[in-house]
Amino acid sequence: MLVRFGFVAMSALLEQASPSKAVTFKNYQQLAQQDPGAAMEKVKRVAKGNLFNTLRLLRHCQANGVKLYRFSSKIIPLATHPGLTGWDYITELNLPLQELGDFVKHNKIRIAFHPDHFTLINTPREDVFQASVADLMHHCSLLNAMRLDDQAKLITHIGGAYGNKEFSLNKYVENWARIPQHIARRITLENDDKIYTARETLYLCQKLKLPMVLDIHHFACNHEKVSHIEDIYPGFVATWQETGLPPKIHVSSPKSEADFRAHHDYVDANSVYKFLMMARDFQLDLDVMVEAKQKDKAMFKLVQDLSQLPNIMPVSEASIKV
Repeated sequence: MLVRFGFVAMSALLEQASPSKAVTFKNYQQLAQQDPGAAMEKVKRVAKGNLFNTLRLLRHCQANGVKLYRFSSKIIPLATHPGLTGWDYITELNLPLQELGDFVKHNKIRIAFHPDHFTLINTPREDVFQASVADLMHHCSLLNAMRLDDQAKLITHIGGAYGNKEFSLNKYVENWARIPQHIARRITLENDDKIYTARETLYLCQKLKLPMVLDIHHFACNHEKVSHIEDIYPGFVATWQETGLPPKIHVSSPKSEADFRAHHDYVDANSVYKFLMMARDFQLDLDVMVEAKQKDKAMFKLVQDLSQLPNIMPVSEASIKV
């Protein structure tokens, strides 16, 4: 099976290539008090710089055989802030957004966004739900402006437990019926490291016909004592059958035993290898997103480390055959 590897947003190898430089609202307000036009121009300038650096990162991916990349959700500063509701950033930035989309399509790079943790579909609060839909709409608008189809996904978590997990799972289903279809078609669900296990996430994905992203570090942090990852795997891969995409997993390693949930700079190849040896029985291609502090540097090192192990054949700097 072909296993492709990717990285998240930032590069540890490219210099001066941040795709998520920020303008705080406080800074914007201070500038706007003196010169509203200059304040807005600063926001636009930073946004254009982030888009330019994102294209640099995509070129870096293509040059090194990386076919998997996650956009930064902070690519457009203050995009959803209520203080800038009059800014039509999609029209303003249409050309660089199209350029990103054209590059992605031409080079067949699988991309995604991972909206922030405050995007909560299962919230019992209406104001939080509406803000969550607005944030999801923002991400979809960016992907639409890039002219990318529904294979460009939004990776989300289920949300909070709110004191009653069964109620909160049902609340997700109830609120899901209110999610606009053009957003719903892009949503994937990932198991988290603290609240919702892989089995609970799979339950929702099967019920709502959503693809599931399986995070194996989160599984180690948070799973039922009777549950093994090989028990989850067949159901997980089945959720991708209608998408035209390989199943996708996230890998990372604990920062330490004491800080088990936090991510290490690099990824332990042995833990990923053990998983791949289990997964190869299914002979399905797999996409692997590396979530490590050293970003692309960690991803390339992981591929190199895996390539030294039995039953692994390197294909490129960012892919192997198992």
